[in-house]
Amino acid sequence: MIGHLILRLSIWFLLTANVSLTNIIIGVIIALLLPRGKSSPEKLKAWLKVIIKIIITIPLAFIEAFEIILRPHNQEEIIMEKVKLNRSPLLVFIDIFLITFTPKTIVLKYHEEGWYEVHQIKPGR
Repeated sequence: MIGHLILRLSIWFLLTANVSLTNIIIGVIIALLLPRGKSSPEKLKAWLKVIIKIIITIPLAFIEAFEIILRPHNQEEIIMEKVKLNRSPLLVFIDIFLITFTPKTIVLKYHEEGWYEVHQIKPGR
């Protein structure tokens, strides 16, 4: 609670560039009245896995881009990828972003039942 108050007051002072007593009172009132966003606590293990996946995905995207340039990819398929259980909306967003970040794949749809519908291209024969 105090951390949110300090953050909001800091943003308020940066926006107004005024540290007078009235501005401090107004800033505290606004900081207290603004609703707190709902945040679900994520497990550290899940975040570490996502960070490792990000580190792996960036070079993979460059490799796939060069593969598309050097060899034609004219075969397409739609596959279903399973979503890991108990994923928060933020982690689902990051998963979708990482799948779409690579040039050969794009997420077409997220199914609430726990599946990503992914369009993927493959090299031709």
